[in-house]
Amino acid sequence: MSREVLINNIISMLLDAGFIVSDRCVIRPKSFDMAARREEQIFLIKVLGNVDALNRQTGMAMQDLGIHLNANPLVISLRTRDKNLEPGVVYLRHGVPVISPDTAYDLFIEEIPPLIYAAPGGLYVPIDGEYLSKVREELKWSLGKLAMLIGVSRRTVSKYENGMDASIEVAIRLEELFGPKITIPIGIFDRKAAKIGIDSLENKQRSTQGGDEMIDALNRFGFIVHPTDRAPFQAVSEHSSDSNRILITGHSQLTKTAIKRAKIMGSIGHVTKTQSIYFVDGKVKQKYVEETILIGKNEIDSIDGPEAFDELLRGKM
Repeated sequence: MSREVLINNIISMLLDAGFIVSDRCVIRPKSFDMAARREEQIFLIKVLGNVDALNRQTGMAMQDLGIHLNANPLVISLRTRDKNLEPGVVYLRHGVPVISPDTAYDLFIEEIPPLIYAAPGGLYVPIDGEYLSKVREELKWSLGKLAMLIGVSRRTVSKYENGMDASIEVAIRLEELFGPKITIPIGIFDRKAAKIGIDSLENKQRSTQGGDEMIDALNRFGFIVHPTDRAPFQAVSEHSSDSNRILITGHSQLTKTAIKRAKIMGSIGHVTKTQSIYFVDGKVKQKYVEETILIGKNEIDSIDGPEAFDELLRGKM
């Protein structure tokens, strides 16, 4: 299956699942192919035939954007090396969850979350340690008796009750004894709940100490600017006094490529519930390109503070 066909299949699946899907990001450099939203769940999705094509820079860029846009980075891929990705299994590449199209279908269409994740040494299942301890004590089973029944040591049972995950084989034995409540669906879209070993994101925010007119202007208008890497926009900015007010912004002359970029930005902004603004060198005759507001350099130069900036935006809506 070609990557183009795979992307179209994923878009169709997301639409069938009730997602709003952005235009495809066709301008390079890019770290994701599309944004998708269903209710309050927002995803930045990259589609790959082989997940080994995902490098560390792209993975870190997806994590960065996920944090600043309150979105979940996700890769959907067919295989790794010469093997197909297992259905129902969550993999991890450079801090980004990776699933197969079959797993995505189960998750988004059937609403069945995955229970298994891949890690060095094999496949594992998160165990509800508190529940395991509770039912074992209710049955008045010792650690030794449970250990004998599932074929592990007493120490290993104790580790399960204290939060260690189990191999698939042990998880099956535990489910046979205690039912499906003993396992925990993988919270791949909840960074706090995720149990697949995602490393904490490095603080690698680039300097915004000036030197770029767009950044200087946004700082002046009360925004904290996060320059982006591998995205259709050049920065994500949050208001210093209202973290829910987020902008995605670009800056250049108003060329055909800039108009194309502005259209993609507007579509992504619509999905991620952010405001899309394109700063244009020189004057602009039009107020916006689809859902992206255009602001000319002459307009920026005439603004002296946040209130004037807000008034300018209102006049363009």
